[in-house]
Amino acid sequence: MPPEDRLQEYRAKRDPTTTPEPFGQGEESPSPSRVFVVQQHDARSLHWDLRLEMEGVLRSWAVPKGPSLDPSVRRLAIRTEDHPLEYADFEGVIPEGSYGAGAMIVWDRGRWTPLPVSAKEEEKGKLLFELHGRKLRGRWTLFPTSDDGKQWLLIKKEDAWSRPEEESTPPETSILSGLSVRELAEGASHRDEIVAELEALGATRRPVELDSVEPMLAETAEGPFSREGWWFELKYDGYRLLAARRGSRPELRYRRGGEVTRIYPEIVRALLALPYEELILDGEVVVLEPDGRPSFQRLQRRAQLSRRLDIERGTLDHPVTLYAFDLLAFAGYDLRDLPLRERKRPLRRILPGLGVVRYADEVEERGEALFRQVRDTELEGVMAKDASSRYRPGRSDRWLKIRADEAEEVVIVGHRPPKGETSGIGALHVAQWQGGELVPVGRVGSGLDAAIRRELEVALAPLKQESPPLELPEGQVRDQDTWVAPRRRARVRYTEKTDDGRLRHPVFLELLEETVPRVSRHAVEAAESQDRSGAKSRFGAKSGSGTGSEPGPVEITNRDKPFWPDDGFTKGDLVDYYDRIAPWLLPYLRSRPLVLARYPDGIAGKSFYQKQAPAHLPDWIETVEIRSGSPPKAIDYIVCNDRETLLHLVNLGTIPFHLWASPVDRLDRPDWCIVDLDPKEAPFEDVVVLARTLSEICREIRVPAFVKTSGATGLHVLVPLGGQLDYEQSRTFAELLARLTLDRHRKIATLARSLQARSGRVYLDYLQNRRGQLLVAPYAVRALPGAPVSTPLRWKEVVPSLAVGRFTIRSVPRRMAQLQEDPLAPVLTAEPDLLAGLERLSEALS
Repeated sequence: MPPEDRLQEYRAKRDPTTTPEPFGQGEESPSPSRVFVVQQHDARSLHWDLRLEMEGVLRSWAVPKGPSLDPSVRRLAIRTEDHPLEYADFEGVIPEGSYGAGAMIVWDRGRWTPLPVSAKEEEKGKLLFELHGRKLRGRWTLFPTSDDGKQWLLIKKEDAWSRPEEESTPPETSILSGLSVRELAEGASHRDEIVAELEALGATRRPVELDSVEPMLAETAEGPFSREGWWFELKYDGYRLLAARRGSRPELRYRRGGEVTRIYPEIVRALLALPYEELILDGEVVVLEPDGRPSFQRLQRRAQLSRRLDIERGTLDHPVTLYAFDLLAFAGYDLRDLPLRERKRPLRRILPGLGVVRYADEVEERGEALFRQVRDTELEGVMAKDASSRYRPGRSDRWLKIRADEAEEVVIVGHRPPKGETSGIGALHVAQWQGGELVPVGRVGSGLDAAIRRELEVALAPLKQESPPLELPEGQVRDQDTWVAPRRRARVRYTEKTDDGRLRHPVFLELLEETVPRVSRHAVEAAESQDRSGAKSRFGAKSGSGTGSEPGPVEITNRDKPFWPDDGFTKGDLVDYYDRIAPWLLPYLRSRPLVLARYPDGIAGKSFYQKQAPAHLPDWIETVEIRSGSPPKAIDYIVCNDRETLLHLVNLGTIPFHLWASPVDRLDRPDWCIVDLDPKEAPFEDVVVLARTLSEICREIRVPAFVKTSGATGLHVLVPLGGQLDYEQSRTFAELLARLTLDRHRKIATLARSLQARSGRVYLDYLQNRRGQLLVAPYAVRALPGAPVSTPLRWKEVVPSLAVGRFTIRSVPRRMAQLQEDPLAPVLTAEPDLLAGLERLSEALS
């Protein structure tokens, strides 16, 4: 029977003008995942409704006493009419006079999986299935006990999730709103009493916009401690997330500002179910394993979904939980000036203890005991917070993080099959480079789920070889082991290293891109070298610098030095990134004067810009003398034409590279003009609107435009010039583009440079089109938390949900391996008809 026909009885009992219940489209779900929901319903009598997605509808049973986790207890389940799939999200009050009048909460929700039964049992209608919910898990059975198919029995099967009746008491509250069914019926809310308490505490009454919130960050503690007046929380292995609701408008943002509301619809549903219309939460979003441990790999896979149908399926296959550990705003009050203990007190009252958005609990004073427990259960670590601390932007020693594990990159050198099998991947043999040699550091089996094992099999198959690529201790090699060339790396987490250098309790985090064995070997590979015989004459290098000699080996020093200490990235990570991204980056660097931004001790240390090439440069690095500044001064700029130069400069502590828009052989003729969309306090959605408007204008005047992230919070729109204009003309062209964009969006755009004059609007900066003005290079890393990268985009990616913070030194090499082409590359070669474009642009402004 089609889903539309199955809903006839449901619709016949209800009037869409009197009930808020959904009426559905009667369509088959496009997702192979099956949703289940248990709704507690206080109608004529209190009962639970179990609903399983089947054949495009929710097949439904009323369970008067509710599910029991005790396998010895049989629960009566009465078959009711099929419900539409949209009913799985329904929580509300069905009004008097309507069918089923009364309050209904979403008591549990998740995914269910059918299990095989015998042909005879199937003929009788028996169902055997597994539930993957927030309260109900494990195997269950449903089978009819009456000839008319109305009466059934619901029984929990014996497994790890079964419990005796006296112990099986899941919370009687909604996993969305945290309300009981009676509280929902009564319109219960703690709002008024919380507001009274906040006023008594002197909380400031003022609205707080989410995009104005800069998160409070923690410094790193040397080790665990216990201290009076301090609270200790679990350090969750997830993404920092700020969640806000204002009326019916929810909003989710990552720590660095990326707007991700559409990626986590289950969090959105939970926010809208809360009986509070104005609040801002700070927390960590995670995906939990069946044992309750966070899985960073599953979260990564979930966060990368972009298609609506994939995201909806992800809510079942990889459901997220937001652990909220702070309340920043509530009912028009700014709570950030209150002590932490006063912010968390109302937070505990407004959130469910078990649900999609839940309270992140704390332990008072006993930090060392919590740390021992975290370490024993192999969790990530502990957060220590001064209970009297106010919420302040940036890093603070009032919040400290104490890691119980470490994370490093390893090289995959082989794998062992699962126990009892002769093939497949059960555990990885891993090693690390030490002193130019591969040294074994152990095997990694934890964290390898079925999807990762399949990915590894595909990635490692072409690399198989007969013998181990390194020396292994006696007894470590078995006949069933498979060995691979050391070209694939992985990131693993571990608790500590043993005295012999082995990783203790390693857990697989992610597979990284293919790499050559060592960075230093690039310099001696003939295939990678280039002909530099004419370097001096082409670039006018000074004597003793850039003489055209062949580059020597690039020695990378202090690879383990922390460069992003809070994110776990080292100098070696930075070098490896630039090594992998060099084919995409070098076309922008070649033949251009560079300015280096050097951070010898990482982003937390001192830094400086360097125009003048240092005196100790190797003689094979090219430079060009340019007179610039006021008064004019001769400066030897570095020119980076090859991978060896690039890696040498990164070894000096260079993080971002800044470059001229013109090459050295025509310094007064830029290759592009730029409009920099700088949001500062403006919403990122406005940046997207303006970028797309610039693209539309360029299409109207028949001139191409390209876009990249700034690597911070904005976007750069670039128009190729092909050397046809000088810098003054380039600036005029960019100004006309900016002014036409301003004319179309005066409410969200401005040409005012000062922050005070912008009034929350996006600054259209065209003034960067001057001789000697610098652009952060495409694919350059920024010296900001998270190691973001200035990343070229395709225009179809420039949408309101674009999360610029996801482009990092970890993700961009994978992205380019998938794209196989640079979306920004034509900006270097295109020669559009600019004269005609300028005429059309002038006409549009007149």
